[in-house]
Amino acid sequence: KFEGMIPEGQYGAGTVKIWDKGFYETIYWKENKIEFIVKGEKMKGRYVLVKFKKAGEKNWLLFKGN
Repeated sequence: KFEGMIPEGQYGAGTVKIWDKGFYETIYWKENKIEFIVKGEKMKGRYVLVKFKKAGEKNWLLFKGN
């Protein structure tokens, strides 16, 4: 529940803000794909994270599902 500044040079440096709050339910979790349902105050619905291999190991794409 932290909001504020993380100093430059520290991991995660920059401004931290809580934009939404709520819950999520994991539907599917594998190495290259994660599907989940978000039940937040602002974000709601099914989402899919897919590893974007062409952009490197740490890059993911987020899609809004049905």
